[in-house]
Amino acid sequence: MFPDEEDELFWQEVTKDIDKFPQTNLIENNKELPPLEIKEHRQYAVKQDFTTYSKNLEDMENGGIDKSTLNKFKKEEFKIEAVLDLHGYKEDDAFEKVEDFITRCYNKGKRCVIIVTGKGHLHQNEDIYTPTGILKRQTPQWLNMPRIRSMILVFKNPSERLGGKGALYILLKRNKNLLDKI
Repeated sequence: MFPDEEDELFWQEVTKDIDKFPQTNLIENNKELPPLEIKEHRQYAVKQDFTTYSKNLEDMENGGIDKSTLNKFKKEEFKIEAVLDLHGYKEDDAFEKVEDFITRCYNKGKRCVIIVTGKGHLHQNEDIYTPTGILKRQTPQWLNMPRIRSMILVFKNPSERLGGKGALYILLKRNKNLLDKI
C-alpha cells in the first residue's frame, strides 16, 4: 500500500515542527566491553530412522554380539556400574551430561550403565497431544550419534525393576586401550 498525495501532505503537516537530531548527538561509551562467550555449537541427532545404525536392541537382529553376551544382556545379568539421572535437566545440559557420562564410563572400563531419562508427564493445563518426555525421546538418538555410538555395544529399555520405559540399560564396549595396559 503506497501513500497517496493526500497522505503525504498530511504527514508533512504533522512533522513540520519536528527537528531532526544532529548526528553528533550520539552517546559514546569509552568503557571496554567484556569479551563475548561463544558457546560451542552442538549438533544433535535429527529425527530419523536409525535402524541401520542404531545400537538399540529393538533395532538389531543380534547386535553383532556373541550369543552368550546378548542373552546375558537381555536378562539384565550385567552388574550396573554407574547411573546417570537426567531428571531436572534441560535438553542442552542433558546432552552434555550424557556425552560426558558415556565417555567417562568407557574410559574407566565400565561395562554396564543406566541412564534415567524419566517417562515424561503432562502438566495440568496441557492436553494429551502436547509433546512430553523430550529427554526420553532424544537420549536414544544421542546414543546413536557416531562419537557416542562408537563406545556402545547395545542398549535397551530395561525391565520395570530397573526403570522400564523411563531408563536405558546400556552395555559399553570393552575399552581396548585399557586392556593393553593390563
